[in-house]
Amino acid sequence: MKLNTMRLALASVLAGLLVAAVPGAAMAKDKGSLAGEAGNKRYPLQFGQTTGPCKDGYKKYVAASGHSAYAQTHLGAVEAFYCGASLNAPSQAAAEKQALERCNSVGKTYKMKTTGKCAIYASK
Repeated sequence: MKLNTMRLALASVLAGLLVAAVPGAAMAKDKGSLAGEAGNKRYPLQFGQTTGPCKDGYKKYVAASGHSAYAQTHLGAVEAFYCGASLNAPSQAAAEKQALERCNSVGKTYKMKTTGKCAIYASK
């Protein structure tokens, strides 16, 4: 019985140490990597719902380690807003161009007319 109690206590201590070590590990990231950075935000982010492909795309953009960009239409400019991301491109300009192309192609893919245009919301 004492052995099980010791195992539980040791597991609790190790779990606490792991939780305490995670913020330090996040701060010690590679200085050449852009992972975890939000980059240059041009507009405040707008998501119509709490989850969805655009919010997931933005999370992938933030997690990307190279030059990346996130584009979307302004919420309210269209009935349904569109988004697009480009991850780990050769340059920031290339990432922005590809993100805009992907965002603008969503309406064409689903054969929907838009009243708004996509804009770069964030890039790094």
